[in-house]
Amino acid sequence: MKRHLVWLRADLRHLDNTALLAACDDKTAQVACVYAVTPGQWQAHDVAGVRIDFELRTLQSLQRSLHALDIPLLVIKAADFRQLPRVLSDLVQTHGIQAVFANRQYEVNEQARDLAVAAELARTGTAFHLFHDQCAIPPASILKQDGSPYVVFTPFKRAWLERLATGNRHPQAAPSKRPGRFAESSEVPQQVRGHASHMAPETALAWWPAGEEAALERLAGFSGKPLAEYQQQRDFPAKDGVSQLSPYLAVGALSARQCLNAALNHRRRHGDTAGSAQWIAEIGWRDFYKHVLVSWPHVCRGHAFHRETDALPWRHDEEIFQRWCEGRTGFPLVDAAMRQLRQTGWMHNRLRMVVAMFLTKDLFIDWRWGERFFMQHLVDGDFSANNGGWQWSASTGNDAVPYFRIFNPVSQSRKFDPDGHFIREYVPELRHLSSRDIHEPLSGNTPSLFLDYPPPMVDHAAARLQTLAHFKAMRALSS
Repeated sequence: MKRHLVWLRADLRHLDNTALLAACDDKTAQVACVYAVTPGQWQAHDVAGVRIDFELRTLQSLQRSLHALDIPLLVIKAADFRQLPRVLSDLVQTHGIQAVFANRQYEVNEQARDLAVAAELARTGTAFHLFHDQCAIPPASILKQDGSPYVVFTPFKRAWLERLATGNRHPQAAPSKRPGRFAESSEVPQQVRGHASHMAPETALAWWPAGEEAALERLAGFSGKPLAEYQQQRDFPAKDGVSQLSPYLAVGALSARQCLNAALNHRRRHGDTAGSAQWIAEIGWRDFYKHVLVSWPHVCRGHAFHRETDALPWRHDEEIFQRWCEGRTGFPLVDAAMRQLRQTGWMHNRLRMVVAMFLTKDLFIDWRWGERFFMQHLVDGDFSANNGGWQWSASTGNDAVPYFRIFNPVSQSRKFDPDGHFIREYVPELRHLSSRDIHEPLSGNTPSLFLDYPPPMVDHAAARLQTLAHFKAMRALSS
């Protein structure tokens, strides 16, 4: 009897899982899944403890679903990617497995790992099958007429939507039950030493219930009125206007196809709503940044997409950076956003842009510092989306915001949290202020003596002019 092994990575689901379905295509084959715990790699990649906690809880949920299909879930441990090929090969030989199936990952370290695994498995005569699954449209398959990849999102989106319209992008069926098991499931660890979550367990469970069922329930709840109103509500952090599905997409408890299918079903029921169109575009952004990794892998190595911007004289001031990290900048919306991240492991998308631009444009701190801090705290930490977002805000990336567009943190606050509800939730020392004064506490009627809150750490207007000067000087040198 054939024995197949599915190597789970960022695809922790049994529904609409391309590699799992391929392994189960032969109805007579016995199938097992394997998940690798790699603490050294997590540390090297700055994976947040809250993300690891969420991933392990998702794995526990998946184990129950697989058990019903007679598919055991095995857990192996390797210090890092260098050790993993041998550990995985040992498992394959122990159980007499003929083929290993996995869904592709696109970061450079993950691609190098897969090449090493392929070589090790070939040495033992074991087949290794890789599939495209993370993106709605596989990377390197959407190109301009001259055969080059898209640098700008808008034309990429047009081509991406055309491809979606011509192909079958519906979620795939669940795999069939297997003819018995060839191994017993491993115990999924509750936590891994050195990688504990910074969130209290009850907070993590309340904010981020794990597993496919929770992901699909959240998707279903969003696919009604919230999706219809998404375009109007998505920029206001005090409102329940976004899906909060990014953690489930990051660990693969949910697929891009399932999200697209929900949006298209909503469109069929309610017409071509602006909300569904905008949300589909956000899924397109997620694809776009993964396509960028494949076409320009230097962004995985700590470099700006536009290499000339590596010459910008970024500040490396630990004290100033720490104030940003702790939400003590004196700009209420920035501080509320940073405290939301530290308390919940997540930050509203509008606020990610606000705090990133404040760090890179007002404080002129190296964007890589902020990128790393986010990865160390985000439950939805995903390299491509995080890197793309930071480089967009820092004006160093492809299709980045023009360097002369710099958010005013007070204007952003008044526009997107006009009554100060979000600020009051996360900056309680300002709760007593009026909706007018809460955005600029020290310019209102409350003397600073009675405020347990710091003054603004920078003059925005002056900082803006200094940043513009840095960019202009860099452009002059590189021209």
